[in-house]
Amino acid sequence: MNIKGFHKPRITDVTVDVDANISINGTLCIPDNAKGIVVFAHGSGSGRFSPRNRFVAEMLHHGQLATLLIDLLTPEEEQVDLQTRHLRFDIGLLTKRVCGATKWLKENDQTCKLPIAYFGASTGAAAALSAAGQIGEDIYAVVSRGGRPDLAEACLGEVKSPTLLIVGGDDPIVIELNKMAIAKLNCEKELVIIPGATHLFEEPGKLEIVAETARKWFVRYFEREEVV
Repeated sequence: MNIKGFHKPRITDVTVDVDANISINGTLCIPDNAKGIVVFAHGSGSGRFSPRNRFVAEMLHHGQLATLLIDLLTPEEEQVDLQTRHLRFDIGLLTKRVCGATKWLKENDQTCKLPIAYFGASTGAAAALSAAGQIGEDIYAVVSRGGRPDLAEACLGEVKSPTLLIVGGDDPIVIELNKMAIAKLNCEKELVIIPGATHLFEEPGKLEIVAETARKWFVRYFEREEVV
């Protein structure tokens, strides 16, 4: 997406204090006249350097959306997870980190006035939905890419944020999991299935569709709040 007059966002490496004892690393990107900020919750062993999520984030910047990409695990926890692979499925832990990052944004001078939304992938989508359920209407929207919302099943009924679930058409198991999850959501919701896409949306042009679909969803709800 090329927009005339677009200027690259201000990019800052940040340390996010998610509670009194734990800090995680992040990348904060704020374009001029940002409409809101999107927190990226990565999953399944991924982090803020995920090429897929960084690609989506860059496209969101063109829509005047700020982003915070964070590592939900500390470097020490990542080393443990590489061996055990269990922390990436600890939705309770990941949810606490997303909630902590949200609190940090509300207290940060650069972001405290920006409305907040979540973009979650894989198990990170479960953490994003769980956090949205806990925080409530302060989270303006949630988008899941190839997510596992079923892992947040107990929290789905508490989510008030408009929620978009995006799944690849050639990802049948995840499609069924998302269909079951969306039936349990009581908020504004939509399931988008992208034909010809597999779980990671690696096929030509498919990730662009994900990013554009997510951008429109976020802008819709950020701008609706401005009108209200």
